[in-house]
Amino acid sequence: MTERDARAPLRTFPARMQPLSRLPLFVDLTGRRVVVAGASEAAAWKAELFSAAGGDVHVFAEAPDVELVAVVERGTPPGRLTLHRRGWTEADVAGSVLAVLDSDDPEEIAVFQAAGHAAAALVNVIDKPAACDVLFGSIVNRSPVVIGISTDGAAPVVGQAIRRRIETLLPPTLAAWGALAGRIREAVTSRLAPGAARRNFWERFAERAFGPAPEEGDALRLIAEAEGAPGASEQTGRVILVGAGPGEPELLTLKAVRALQSADVVLYDDLVSPDVLELARREARRVVVGKRGGKASCKQEDINDLMVELARAGERVVRLKAGDPMVFGRAGEEIDRLVAEGIAVDVVPGISAGIALAAALGASLTHRDAAHSLRFVTGHAKSGELDEGLDWKGLADPDTTLVVYMGGRTAGRLAARLIAEGLAPETPVAFGFGVGQKGQRLERHRLADLLTLGSVPTDQPLVIGIGKVFATGTLAVGAPAETVSVS
Repeated sequence: MTERDARAPLRTFPARMQPLSRLPLFVDLTGRRVVVAGASEAAAWKAELFSAAGGDVHVFAEAPDVELVAVVERGTPPGRLTLHRRGWTEADVAGSVLAVLDSDDPEEIAVFQAAGHAAAALVNVIDKPAACDVLFGSIVNRSPVVIGISTDGAAPVVGQAIRRRIETLLPPTLAAWGALAGRIREAVTSRLAPGAARRNFWERFAERAFGPAPEEGDALRLIAEAEGAPGASEQTGRVILVGAGPGEPELLTLKAVRALQSADVVLYDDLVSPDVLELARREARRVVVGKRGGKASCKQEDINDLMVELARAGERVVRLKAGDPMVFGRAGEEIDRLVAEGIAVDVVPGISAGIALAAALGASLTHRDAAHSLRFVTGHAKSGELDEGLDWKGLADPDTTLVVYMGGRTAGRLAARLIAEGLAPETPVAFGFGVGQKGQRLERHRLADLLTLGSVPTDQPLVIGIGKVFATGTLAVGAPAETVSVS
């Protein structure tokens, strides 16, 4: 045997897979016989599952559960469900590809296993992993995209928790993209050569599958791009205005998370928390476009121009705004510009800071014993002074809950004006600093206290609540100025 040159590269074949407790398989049940023996809710779920996968499902139950009856009566296309109101026999299992039993009787389980194996069927006994050839875990259904999750029967609840996490990241529109992939696969294979061109197409296709539903011509345009057709990449992207909420990432909507996961570029405000930004797609470019009172800020016109420029380059842009994008932001101006430029724009609402303040305090903003209206206002006009155009008489209504944004610099003048209009100096006031974020701080005051405070300097965003509703909840007891810190 010739000795190998020590300097020559040596190709090795390391193990690619660690040991598996079960092998995940995806089985085509279309038109194939499946037997379910049992009368319980669990049997009903299995029967519905197999029918949804196209199986010819025969259920054997002498006294079927009401849910099982409802499942059979409802039917689940594209499969078929037949209920036999009697016990099963070995002859019933013959010809099946899958046989499922719900029983605690060891003798019945043994006979059923033998009948299933004699029929060359895979056997499952519900909640008896040791007696099963196959197990059915949690499912995320974006058919034709299907995700199965198994814990080998040891921790089904953990599998369900994993499923919920995955559900938040996979938009329902993924099903439409999966179906589109099936329809165009032949065209892709015939038009694009194996290798870089075909791989480039499917990579770009996959990226878009996490965004809005496919539109007419999307697939053909992507194929043209992969072919290098002139002008094929000159497509217009879209902009999504997303509410980042008060800062806690778990307070984002599922739709907001999905938008972040599909973004090419994220334009975000100063007040957006790093934890929320972490939910964005790793490959997405992140650009801060914050505007803060008294600090260096981006011009709104420059932000508008940047959104248009990126969208015209075919990018999917998420304009990430603190709180709700439609509450005291410049969303209206941004939408107007995008619409005028013919760029598609969507809005994903978020939790506004005023709502987060109420939740943090445990106070109902519209408690029927304390308020008959709710008003959101800003603490200053463009000039930096109080807005004289506001309905100050209405704001001073003792039965109105008032939520003031950006009111730190004008807090004293705001209190003086409300008192002058007739609002009682003892009216409860709540300060929320960095509401919904780590280091959140809540303070309780009376309206008269703001006269001596004048302004409220802070590096944290401040929202102020004024009204009788703030006499209740977390800060209902204690000294006139009480502070509660939240980690």
